[in-house]
Amino acid sequence: MAKISKNRKAMLAKYDPQKEYSLEDAATVLKEITFTKFDASVDINIRLGIDPKKSDQMVRGVVTLPHGLGKSVRVLVLCSPDKEQEAKDAGADHVGLDDYVKKIEGGWTDIDVIITMPTVMAKVGKLGKVLGPRGLMPNPKSGTVTLEVGKAVKEVKAGKVDFKVDKQGIIHASIGKSSFEPEKIKENAAELLQVVGKLKPSSSKGTYFQSVSLSTTMSPGILVDRNSFGGI
Repeated sequence: MAKISKNRKAMLAKYDPQKEYSLEDAATVLKEITFTKFDASVDINIRLGIDPKKSDQMVRGVVTLPHGLGKSVRVLVLCSPDKEQEAKDAGADHVGLDDYVKKIEGGWTDIDVIITMPTVMAKVGKLGKVLGPRGLMPNPKSGTVTLEVGKAVKEVKAGKVDFKVDKQGIIHASIGKSSFEPEKIKENAAELLQVVGKLKPSSSKGTYFQSVSLSTTMSPGILVDRNSFGGI
């Protein structure tokens, strides 16, 4: 019979895997069952009652978390020379165009977000095979293809998150770090849930929020009671 670890015993003593917790209580319990020695990411999984195969039921959007992500986001801006200073002043980590296009074609993707402009998308579009599978391809819907590159950089650095439902109808997103106070975890989660709620497709019938859970990088998921955030 497999031996239960000390940390596993401590986890099971603090929460019930079958119970649905209020958003506030889930954030508190999450802190109590996280034993990693590093500052683990806090993630939210939202299962929606939609059919992602139908184009009119695709749920995608952006949200600016009130308390950010708790980590430094590496931003590359691919832009024309006249916008380079604006991007640098806003805090972009890398700024340029042709040189970075060549680097990416060679396999370099050591960034978290790419922001670009409509006027240079002809060059950036060729990078789809490299950027697409990594979720790095700029998209007008997420605000990463814009003429206001400085504004876009500041928003991303402040904690802007781009989310999209996957083929199973689930949204996976990071909403902070385990070092956050429970109140900050709760408020970041509530903000994302509110935005997702507003995006409910008109053609979607029945219960929209099927299930919601919070977890950290190496913790089990904690089920969240839909009534605690106005789930529909």
